[in-house]
Amino acid sequence: MSQTVCVIGLGYVGLPLAVALAKSFDTYGFDVDENRVRELVGGQDRTNEIGSDTLAVSSLTLTANADKLPPADFYIVTVPTPIDQANNPDLTIVENASRTVGGLLRDAADVGKQPIVIYESTVYPGVTEGICAPILEEFSGLKWRVGFFLGYSPERINPGDREHTIDKITKVVSGDSEPTCDKVAALYDQVTSGGTFRAASIKAAEAAKVIENAQRDINIAFINEVTRIFGRMDLSVWDVLEAANTKWNFLPFQPGLVGGHCIGVDPYYLAHRAREVGHDPAVILAGRSVNDTMSEYIADALSRAAGQQASSALVLGLTFKEDVPDLRNSKIADLIDALRKRRLDVTVHDPLADPAEAKAIYGLEIDPDALSRQYDLVLLAVPHAEYVIMGADKLLSMRTNGGLAADLKNAFRDKSFWTL
Repeated sequence: MSQTVCVIGLGYVGLPLAVALAKSFDTYGFDVDENRVRELVGGQDRTNEIGSDTLAVSSLTLTANADKLPPADFYIVTVPTPIDQANNPDLTIVENASRTVGGLLRDAADVGKQPIVIYESTVYPGVTEGICAPILEEFSGLKWRVGFFLGYSPERINPGDREHTIDKITKVVSGDSEPTCDKVAALYDQVTSGGTFRAASIKAAEAAKVIENAQRDINIAFINEVTRIFGRMDLSVWDVLEAANTKWNFLPFQPGLVGGHCIGVDPYYLAHRAREVGHDPAVILAGRSVNDTMSEYIADALSRAAGQQASSALVLGLTFKEDVPDLRNSKIADLIDALRKRRLDVTVHDPLADPAEAKAIYGLEIDPDALSRQYDLVLLAVPHAEYVIMGADKLLSMRTNGGLAADLKNAFRDKSFWTL
């Protein structure tokens, strides 16, 4: 008999997973966003991770009504875990998802199932067993390890990455017992050709996820810090990196703004738990401090380079990285605020960002006609393919006489542009 899987949350993580699972299992996808589900039913994925042709042939059943989800063998939670204004973990969404799943577990028990609830959401070590399990027990009326079981398999989705997709990567898996882990591994082995790695425990799997991104954050922070040092020496960090990258074990990190839902967020989860157990996470928070203040540093540098007479600026790109429409935790918005504080009238353009979402999240207007005018400062902030194909000459032509063109990510490697 085919097993049934319910995926809770259909964003960047949940949708690709659900589509992949549907090839081998009777799979249902649930999201509280009715518009999101309506779009997916119509064959449109606003994240651009799954094509309309793939959605059209998928056997995945989609719903925004949890009551329509059948009793399942596996419930996989793939909802966001952001931070609040004080950079503390905000577990509200994953807690709400756990309440929803708790109610579904009762239905599964009624038909004799003992489901496994697998969390993929990024959390700090201890959340799955210490916070989610009690919620599941409360809302299901079932006992953990009797009526249901727990697993954790950290997501490794990299938005816009067509190489490291869910069907190719190694999937870390874990369970509350060896038999549970066996079942979780068997499930994901049907999804990916990259195989599964069995973590020693659920906490070990949770910890692996947060340090994967914290490590990248710290490495980028080091490059951002040396960028500031070299800036005082009139040295281009790109020239320095070009030379250093010839060494076989030099790590190819680049300077810039660290946004998105993972690298700029996950270290705070680890730091929070570190403080709870009595450790001062000095290195982790130092890296976060460097990266979180890069917007102000870049705005200062651009303001000086453009000169006091500069009054207008065009920022090309608002999403957190190139060639994805994801606006979550975009540090470009911080950079725009910093430029406006320096008395620049900033126009924003982005061919991928949703204008309504940009307005709702950041209060920013995206001007579709922005490329037809000239500005004292033209900043290529996010090198979407559309801008790169447009070419350096086009971007340079949008400067006013004496204006400055800047290339934040050194996409063109053209000395006509200001770079870090």
